[in-house]
Amino acid sequence: MRQQTHPDQAPDAADAAAERHLSELEGWLEARLATEEETLTLPRTGRRYTVLVPSAPDHDRLFAEAKATPDSTLPYWAEIWPSGVALADVAIARAPELVGVPVLELGCGLGVTAVAALAAGADLYVGDYSPISLALCSYNGLRNTGRAPHPLEFNWRDPLPTVLAQLEGLPGFSIIMAADILYESRDIVPVLELIDRLLLPDGVLWLAEPGRKTARRFLNTAAAAGWRGYTERATGPWPGGKIAEVGVHFLERPTGATHWGSSSAAGAPSPEPARRGPSGKDRALASARRPARDDRGVG
Repeated sequence: MRQQTHPDQAPDAADAAAERHLSELEGWLEARLATEEETLTLPRTGRRYTVLVPSAPDHDRLFAEAKATPDSTLPYWAEIWPSGVALADVAIARAPELVGVPVLELGCGLGVTAVAALAAGADLYVGDYSPISLALCSYNGLRNTGRAPHPLEFNWRDPLPTVLAQLEGLPGFSIIMAADILYESRDIVPVLELIDRLLLPDGVLWLAEPGRKTARRFLNTAAAAGWRGYTERATGPWPGGKIAEVGVHFLERPTGATHWGSSSAAGAPSPEPARRGPSGKDRALASARRPARDDRGVG
């Protein structure tokens, strides 16, 4: 599902290749679930996108099937969440930071954030455990921007060596994005370890979350390991009338750390000062919290 254009390929040929890819993705999706279109407007930048989403009956079916299977992962990817919209807005607003840059989005869902990152010019890779999610993300990217991300199917709950073997050969990422991916406590350590292995030494994590308890524990864990940064807040309005205050955190490792869990990361005596954010206020990560909402609330 990777859209490539040969340097000598004429625009008409590139458009035709994109249309063929769209048709292939649409046929693949139609064999697996019914879909419908949803149009949304990014509240900060005003960008408007139309995305393909599971139909209401198939959305409910996906959740019912997952709940019937012990220890399965619920398909939270199957709907549009405020955090993904907020992070999409950030991608457009900070487009100069993304142009030509290798970026990874963890938990791409339906591709709302991915569409904006592609529109901003990122060399985008997207990861999810669900092939349907990846197909929808690719379709929505192509439809809205004429570009598809590089899809990566993996589950961060698998052992870290297994995941890293699946991702062998990838570039290091200057930016890793994630929007509302922290629903369960068992994800905190694997997600932080994976981010630390894939993020370049001077890279930045862009994490959007709506105040879930698990996200707060993730931020506390990262802060204890020396990660520092600043936070922006977004209040919508959000698609579907959802109500949430989303925190978008921009996080960096402590100086000298090579990966999370190393002695320098876990025990650095003088952690790096917080960076200065666009608001002009310096904040340590540990002070960037708001009261947590229940993890089952809107995100």
